[in-house]
Amino acid sequence: MPHLLHIDSSIQGDRSVSRKLTARAADAWKAAHPDGTVTYRDLGKEPIPHLHSGTVFVAMIPEADRNDEQAATYALSVELIDEIRAADTVLLGLPVYNFGAPSSVKSWVDHLIVPGLSVDPETNEGLLTGRDFVVLASRGGGYGPGTPREGWDHAEQWLPHGIAMTGLTPRFITAELTLAPVNPAMSELIPLHEKSLAAAEESIDALWPRPQAA
Repeated sequence: MPHLLHIDSSIQGDRSVSRKLTARAADAWKAAHPDGTVTYRDLGKEPIPHLHSGTVFVAMIPEADRNDEQAATYALSVELIDEIRAADTVLLGLPVYNFGAPSSVKSWVDHLIVPGLSVDPETNEGLLTGRDFVVLASRGGGYGPGTPREGWDHAEQWLPHGIAMTGLTPRFITAELTLAPVNPAMSELIPLHEKSLAAAEESIDALWPRPQAA
C-alpha cells in the first residue's frame, strides 16, 4: 500500500505559501493513490528539539549508559527515520527565513543522520534511498540569476547536501516573490510572483497522474 509522509515547517499558519503548496501536492498524491495512507508532521507547530552537547553523539553511547534525555533523543531519531522508511513519497514544505531554512528543518535533518539507521557505518552509504523526496519551497524575494541577491537562497542550496548522507535526493518545486502581494514596496513584482506561483502549481499537478477510470 503506498504511503505518503507530509511535512510542513512554516510558522505562518494560513498565510503560508509553502503550506498551500504541500496541501495541493498531498491532495494530488491522494487522488493518484486512493488506497494510500498518509503520515503528517508539523515542524512549525511542534518543532523538534535541537541537538546539543549532551545529545549530539547519542548513537555512539551504549544504550545502557544513556541518560533519560539521551534515550529520548535517540528514540526520536528512530521515530523520524522510521517515518521515512515507511514512506514511498516524502513531501517537505520549505520556506526561506532570513535567507536560510527554518531551524526546525535543520533539526529534523540533524536527527536523521544516525549511523546504523540512516547511514551504513562501514560504507557511509545512505540507507534511505528509493523514495521520492519532493520539496515545495517558497521564498519571499527573488534570488535567481541576474537578481540583486542572486544566490542568497541558502535553504535550497543547503538541503541536498545536508540530507545527502541518508541517500535522500530532493527535487524542488519553488514559488518565489511571495512577499510581493503583501509588501507595497514589491507591488510591481506581483505579476512575476503570480507567474511563479502558477508554474509551481502546474508542476505539482503534473507530479502524479490520476488513475484512469475503467
